[in-house]
Amino acid sequence: MDETHISLAHGNGGSYMRELIETVFARHLANPLLNVQADAAALPFMDGVIMVTTDGFTVQPLEFPGGTIGSLAVHGTVNDLAVCGATPHYLTLNAFVEEGFEIARLERIVASLAAAAREANIAVVAGDTKVLPRGEGGGLYLAATGVGVRPKNVELGLNRIRPGDAILVSGPIGDHGIAVMLAREQFGLSGELLSDAASVFPLTRALLSLDGLRFMRDPTRGGLATVLHEICRATGLEARLAQVAIPVREQVAAVCEMLGYDPFYLACEGRVVVVVEPTQAQDALARVQALPQGREAAVIGSLNIGRAQVVLETELGGERILDELEDDPLPRIC
Repeated sequence: MDETHISLAHGNGGSYMRELIETVFARHLANPLLNVQADAAALPFMDGVIMVTTDGFTVQPLEFPGGTIGSLAVHGTVNDLAVCGATPHYLTLNAFVEEGFEIARLERIVASLAAAAREANIAVVAGDTKVLPRGEGGGLYLAATGVGVRPKNVELGLNRIRPGDAILVSGPIGDHGIAVMLAREQFGLSGELLSDAASVFPLTRALLSLDGLRFMRDPTRGGLATVLHEICRATGLEARLAQVAIPVREQVAAVCEMLGYDPFYLACEGRVVVVVEPTQAQDALARVQALPQGREAAVIGSLNIGRAQVVLETELGGERILDELEDDPLPRIC
């Protein structure tokens, strides 16, 4: 049997499956709570509000500048907890591997996942592996569930947003979407742009003590515009943005202009959109900019009484309505 690539035998519960779990997954993800011989993990007592999130990851290509599907699974799960005000602690992992997948490549991806988990201080405590017949998968799919703890005195949510609140973004938008697209080498384009995929927990932790903090969200699928549409629908307020204030890297803007993409709808995997009481906007900005991940953060607009829509004040002094996203401009990027 060819042991350099995944076979159906790696998913049959026998020796090949045990060897795959022990030599690839357990070796990289080892921690005191991970027991590959148990069907469930016992977690210690956690004081606070227990928060749980789950997500699936299907990015193509599986390895891209700035990350892999493995690190993306960690960052995406950690970030969903962090923007809810929680400290991420534990993660479970499900891997769906296609028959014929190169084991060396799988090991690189699992190693990337493990490194991201260590950096985010989150432990993989349980998991499962399934092998899909050849042609029934995209090489590798991952699904992750995260567990974190939110302090009892922290309350964030769309219902806390008020007219006049300021909108802040922690860094340039669209990096992940364009980095993944360039990695596909479509349209004959290439570049050195890295995905922004990273944990936003240091940013959210820095903001939690602000009593005027209303809401946080990571702008993944659908990007910045989609997060703002969610806010507008829930609150009935108008989001008004200043184009000159929104950070967009020159390379992202150039690719978008060439190919007709819009950076406001492109996925980010290491940014956070923050809504904060207006008198605390500059304090929030200073806290974010003090961190390496937030040096290019900016206050980009406000939420006001008006129609529930997203309005962009353009560089030329006009206005543009950012409609709600209908088509997926870049499939399978997170």
